[in-house]
Amino acid sequence: MNDSAAALTSGAVARRLGVSPTTLRSWDRRYGLGPAARTQGRHRRWTPEDIAVLEHMCRLTASGIPPGEAARLAADGARAASEKATAEVTGEATAEVTGEPGAPPACRSRRDASTVLPLGDVRQECRGLARAAVRLDAQEMQGRLDSLVGEHGLVPVWDEVMVPTLRAVGRKWELSDDRYVEVEHLLSWHISTTLRSAHLLRPRTAPLLDTSPVLLACMPDEQHTLPLEALNAALGEQGVPTRMLGAAVPLEALVAAVRRTGPSAVVLWAQARATAGEAVARRVAGMEWGPAGARRRALVLPSGPGWGRSAPTGFTRCGSLRDAITLLSASQPH
Repeated sequence: MNDSAAALTSGAVARRLGVSPTTLRSWDRRYGLGPAARTQGRHRRWTPEDIAVLEHMCRLTASGIPPGEAARLAADGARAASEKATAEVTGEATAEVTGEPGAPPACRSRRDASTVLPLGDVRQECRGLARAAVRLDAQEMQGRLDSLVGEHGLVPVWDEVMVPTLRAVGRKWELSDDRYVEVEHLLSWHISTTLRSAHLLRPRTAPLLDTSPVLLACMPDEQHTLPLEALNAALGEQGVPTRMLGAAVPLEALVAAVRRTGPSAVVLWAQARATAGEAVARRVAGMEWGPAGARRRALVLPSGPGWGRSAPTGFTRCGSLRDAITLLSASQPH
């Protein structure tokens, strides 16, 4: 395949980056970030190298760097990479390209120092994560999520970045003609990946004795697991033992798991009202185990918007991830 066949139109590049064709023309006019080649009819055709510069530009602006500075850094990075590649081929690497032996290009150091933002700028973090999702930029999303959790902890990042970004992406495509379901799916996947690896990103509290775990299960017809995954990871940070059963747990399987593990608490997640079921909660709440005279029951916690604003009579209702962590940590035997 020749270069012209591999090149993309401005419309295709705009869709890939999640920006408008007008924005691409503006970047070309203002900052010189245009395609290296054009057709005879002056139509823009963007090569993979051109697109890489634009992706770099998008990452920098999403991190809060002004467009003019971001364009300069993106262009500098492209030039340095080109010069280094040429030098490697010709054997004439220069100090301008490599600096001291083993040192990274100066532009990379400037970029890394400029893209670190405090979690306090939540709106900017959400916008950067959403833009990476629109571009289907898996590496950028995973890097952002892991860095935030590693620095600030799972609960604040879940509350202030992950959930708002998921909601914003969902609302955006619900209201548009183009329902980019793949954007929401990819974002959810990378959030799930971060949640499941959270114990690798931050030191964990010493685990409690693994005798009475918290059992986490979606209702039998419920498929949404991300909130339960967040709770599972957050309890892990606190050293609370858990058993994560995941999506759509059949009632008899849930009952069997309760009998086998003797949990201190059972969390029943329902995202939609149609998947909540008071009969299931009461069935689990009525189970007992242990020797005569010392029978025990689990704390049953119906959770999620499917249960409505208040829990069924006789059950506790948690309004947030933090509330659930506090309650479930207190349910552990000491």
